[in-house]
Amino acid sequence: MIGQMGSFSYPSAELDDLLDCYLHGYVSSRVMRLARENVEGLPVCIATTKCDGLVLSLTPFSHSYNYRSAVLFGYASPVDDVEEKLWAMELITNSVVPERWQNSRTPPDGAELASTTILKVKIASGSGKIRDGEPHDDRKDLDRSDITEKVWTGVVPMWETLGEPIASSSNHFSEKPEYIHAFADRVNKDNESYAQKATRDP
Repeated sequence: MIGQMGSFSYPSAELDDLLDCYLHGYVSSRVMRLARENVEGLPVCIATTKCDGLVLSLTPFSHSYNYRSAVLFGYASPVDDVEEKLWAMELITNSVVPERWQNSRTPPDGAELASTTILKVKIASGSGKIRDGEPHDDRKDLDRSDITEKVWTGVVPMWETLGEPIASSSNHFSEKPEYIHAFADRVNKDNESYAQKATRDP
């Protein structure tokens, strides 16, 4: 299941504004059916984590990850308004690859709309946590040269990389679209830059 934060009432809203979470899924999936049966909104928890590095310490007990994580709690209800549903589908599609909605066969036909459910989650609360920086070993180990001189410590940066686009066997488009190349290049550079910076303490 994929989703994206946004506001249908205020499309220009930023991340620090009041937003809803729109989730995309198959109409007969369990969570979609439960949401439709719950007229007051289905209580849901949405969690996501992004790993940015392997943190290797003097002792396995202190090993960790550099990461970014968030948890949202809220109430999910199906979006029945066609205009809002199409807006949310465009929002989610373009969150995967910007401009993809405009560069594909849209809008969806009746069968596609009928087989897809969009859940609108009204956020009640949430929390986020970030771990970055170097290993943080105990003084009892740092003061022992017999340990520090034989155990390597540090961070192995870790980032997601998008590969070179490969055309499908049924593709008849003559060139690889620039908007896909530009997106992949930007994502790769941003992901690597963040992971590298996260290896050092703030």
